[in-house]
Amino acid sequence: MFTGIVQAVAKVAAITDRAGLRTFGIEFPEGFTEGLAIGASVAHDGVCLTVTRLTGPNSAEFDVMQQSLAITTLGGFGVGDGINVERAAKDGAEIGGHPISGHVDFTATLAAIRQPENNYVLRFAVPPAGLKYIFPKGYVAVNGASLTIAEVNREEGWFEVWLIPETLRMTTFGSKKVGDRINIEIERGTQVVVDTIASEIERRLGPLLPALEAFARERGIAVGDLTAPIATPVIDFNKG
Repeated sequence: MFTGIVQAVAKVAAITDRAGLRTFGIEFPEGFTEGLAIGASVAHDGVCLTVTRLTGPNSAEFDVMQQSLAITTLGGFGVGDGINVERAAKDGAEIGGHPISGHVDFTATLAAIRQPENNYVLRFAVPPAGLKYIFPKGYVAVNGASLTIAEVNREEGWFEVWLIPETLRMTTFGSKKVGDRINIEIERGTQVVVDTIASEIERRLGPLLPALEAFARERGIAVGDLTAPIATPVIDFNKG
C-alpha cells in the first residue's frame, strides 16, 4: 500500500527488453534506497513495481509485464524520463494522502493547463467508464499522487485538480504537456459505493428498464440523466 505522497522524482537510466518482459533501471535521489531490498515495492507514477535487482547505492531494476506496459504509461517511457516514486508505506505510517494500491485503473489525457496566480490547474479527459467514479471534493491518484478533485464535467468528460507550488516541486507535473497520458487510480471506497448502488438499481429496476427507457425517450431524457449525481458547486476564490 502507498499513501499517495510522492517522495521523489527518479530517472529512467536503462531499458532492456526480453520476450514478454521489459526491465527498467531506475536512478533514485540520494538516500531514497536506504534499506531497500529485493522484493520490496516502489510505486512508479502510481504503478506498484517489485525490486528485482539492486544495481548501485541509489539504483535498482524492476521487471514489467506486457499487460502493465499496455494499460499504463510505463510503455511510453524512455531513458532520461522523470517519474514520481514512492516507497511502500510501513505499518503505522501517516496517511498524508489516501490509501493507494498501486494498481492503475485507466489512463487519462492531459487536456488543458491553466496557471492562476500561485496555482497550477490540470484538466484531464477521462473515459466514460472511469468518470463515474470521479466526484468533486473526492480523491484520485494521478501518477501516484493523491489529489483532491476540484471540478467535474460529465457532459464533456473531464475533471480538474489544483496544484500548489510544493506539489509541482516534488513531482513531474510541471513538465507535463497537453496531450500526455496520465495514470489514474480511483479511490477504492468510492468504487465500492458506486458499483454497489449500480448493482442494486439494476437488481431492483432491471425488469422495468425497457418501460423506463421508453418513458424517457418520449420526453427526450437519457436514462442515465435520471440517476446522474448532483454536481457540487465549486467556488473560485480568485473572483471577487
